[in-house]
Amino acid sequence: MENKILNHHQIEHIIRRIAYQILEANVDEKKIIIAGIDGGGLDFAKKIQQVLKQITEADILLCKVSMDKKNPLKSGVTTSMSADEYNNGSIVLVDDVLNSGSTLIYGVHHFLKTPLKQLKTAVLVNRNHKKYPVKADYKGISLSTSLQEHVHVQFQPKKDVVYLD
Repeated sequence: MENKILNHHQIEHIIRRIAYQILEANVDEKKIIIAGIDGGGLDFAKKIQQVLKQITEADILLCKVSMDKKNPLKSGVTTSMSADEYNNGSIVLVDDVLNSGSTLIYGVHHFLKTPLKQLKTAVLVNRNHKKYPVKADYKGISLSTSLQEHVHVQFQPKKDVVYLD
């Protein structure tokens, strides 16, 4: 049985709040890079980017972060931007759900190979089952769930929803 955790309106509110928090932390930046982890993280990143473009004059660039989520060490991490493009920049690494932390930690590790001004993380749902010392700087909600439960995020036009089953 699926339980709805967040509806479309609640997700929109969270996206706006996170966008304003990102702007507040980057108020003097001319360029902010929103790096979305392919899949739900990239979809979430695009929504944050849209709001940021409405509320700031800064360039808000989207970077796609790709990896094999089941085995990130084997596949490695690749990005749609070169290291030169984000060198000494301000980056927000975005994923939809923070579960064990492995996806975020490998994403963070990739970006830390290049000098940066700032690197923050954002997630829609923080499940609190971390295996790695990574935290979400910006989070929509925190859920205390069992390991058997699954969080499903669906981004669809005007029908975004988060379920727990």
